Amino acid sequence: MSDPIKHECGIAMIRLLKPLSFYEQKYGSALYGLKKLYLLMEKQHNRGQDGAGVGVIKFDPEPGEAYIFRQRANGSSAIAEIFDKISAKIDRSGSKDEVKSSDYLKKHSPFVGELYLGHLRYGTHGGNSKDLCHPFIRENNWMSRNLMLAGNFNLTNVDELFELLIELGQHPREKADTVTMLEKMGHFLDEEVQRNFTRFKLEGHSNRDISSIMSHHVNVETILKRSLRDADGGYVMAGMLGHGDAFVVRDPNGIRPCFYYKNDEVVVITSEKPAIMTGFNIAYNEVKELGLGNAMIIKKNGDIEEVNIQQAGERKSCSFERIYFSRGNDREIYKERKLLGHLLAPKIMESVNHNFKDTVFSYIPNTAAVAFYGMIEGVNELLDDWKATEIGKLGAKATPDKIKSILAVHPRRERVAVKDAKLRTFITDDAHREDMVAHVYDVTYGLINNQVDTLVVIDDSIVRGTTLKTSILRILDRLHPKKIIIVSSSPQIRYPDCYGIDMSRMKDFVAFQAMVSLLKSSKKEHLLTEVYHKCKAQENLPKEEMVNYVKELYAQFTADEISKRISEIVTPDDIHAEVDVIYQSIENLHTACPNHLGDWYFTGNYPTPGGNKVVNKAFINYVEGNSGRAY
Repeated sequence: MSDPIKHECGIAMIRLLKPLSFYEQKYGSALYGLKKLYLLMEKQHNRGQDGAGVGVIKFDPEPGEAYIFRQRANGSSAIAEIFDKISAKIDRSGSKDEVKSSDYLKKHSPFVGELYLGHLRYGTHGGNSKDLCHPFIRENNWMSRNLMLAGNFNLTNVDELFELLIELGQHPREKADTVTMLEKMGHFLDEEVQRNFTRFKLEGHSNRDISSIMSHHVNVETILKRSLRDADGGYVMAGMLGHGDAFVVRDPNGIRPCFYYKNDEVVVITSEKPAIMTGFNIAYNEVKELGLGNAMIIKKNGDIEEVNIQQAGERKSCSFERIYFSRGNDREIYKERKLLGHLLAPKIMESVNHNFKDTVFSYIPNTAAVAFYGMIEGVNELLDDWKATEIGKLGAKATPDKIKSILAVHPRRERVAVKDAKLRTFITDDAHREDMVAHVYDVTYGLINNQVDTLVVIDDSIVRGTTLKTSILRILDRLHPKKIIIVSSSPQIRYPDCYGIDMSRMKDFVAFQAMVSLLKSSKKEHLLTEVYHKCKAQENLPKEEMVNYVKELYAQFTADEISKRISEIVTPDDIHAEVDVIYQSIENLHTACPNHLGDWYFTGNYPTPGGNKVVNKAFINYVEGNSGRAY
């Protein structure tokens, strides 16, 4: 993606089902779980460049012994920093021989336990301090009341949930979705623990005995159902209770991804499937997907159950995961990205008048490579049709040389631009910074026939168009093509996201800018005011009754009309080549990703009521000149 955007976080949970001594004997180290957690987090590093965190729980500690540990760090090297510090703490906990013993490590070393939770953070809003990194902890002297929570989620109705906490008598320290859910779950955990305590007390058990038997009776399913009853958003939340129970719960529309693997040694849960496959060397079909609205509950005694927490809705898993966010080494994602490129070929060739000879194909950035391969496959198919037609035209005049000449035509594929990873835009004033940005990519000169060739470059998506205008198009123009065609393997991003992607302000979207520009040039600017009044009129309605009126504005124009205006907006004044922008169609997106129909940022069809509330607020903010977030 040439336009950098921040997006969903990642999680990794490991529950060891055997004593630590088992892993020491079988795998040569009692640090087996910790090492696997490190691997799972590194294999999902794409999901978190702003920070990371690790939490560990030891089972069955003696009174006075620490049993909950957490290490967090911010920055792109957070994972390495965290595990370096954990390793140093373990090394300092005993002699060289002692820290090789599972029994010693269990009793004396921090971060060596049976239950592990890792988190990778992309900060979509707010700062990037270490204090904002998951997991979050709600501490208590009662073991069963301790709660550690991490997640990949955004809730659209934090204000509503915050008010519910106040009605419960709480005084939350801040209004943020993670803290709100931590306190909400903590409240119902407290009630569940108290209910069990009262019951066991009436049965004649001592306080000390109750603490030890509590772990068998905490009803995690009930806690989750009560906590998430009013939640609106996309989420995967992972939690650990102090006594050893653990859970991972997913939203009822499956917006955020979640996968797991279990055998008689471990239970593993992650945000991406290939991380588990690589980390545990298992086959694709051995990794399962957590069901919509379901939770995986792992009891301290090792019982494992997938239960329904919220009734499953229509499956609307995020299509951006497939287009860009998730790593492309998932075989299904790889196939989908190739097909996205393949399906664009007819429109591309139409744009170049099927001139194969004078067209050069390339891609920017590296993440678009798979879509590029698919695009070339599609072009080759069209080229085969052309070859068959041309050979057929020869008829009786066909000769081996003429046929060979036709067969010799192939798509021209070149790597025209390579990102200079070492270049840093340290200059802060806008004019000079733009000049530096224009040098972020190195181009390969001599590949393009000056003022003859059309250069086709595919990208994953175009969000704001800023990088195209300030950098990429200027760089490509130095190669002196006659025409530059920028191809997006995703459709036009028209609406804000509210489930975990940093796309919340409408004015930032180049598709929105193009639509507004078209309204003005076609004397329909009054529609902006009309839609604004409709949005204001429903501002205080329950979210379930709200409508996405912004759709009415986009409906005034075809997708091609908006794409043409986008081409004009992103074209710098000082380049010579003609510029065209081609976007994926919604229909082709659904063809390529049939099981991942979450497309609200393209269509405005939000999977939860809170989505319409967010787009309503985002449009009001735009008209009123408010740059704040819409949720």
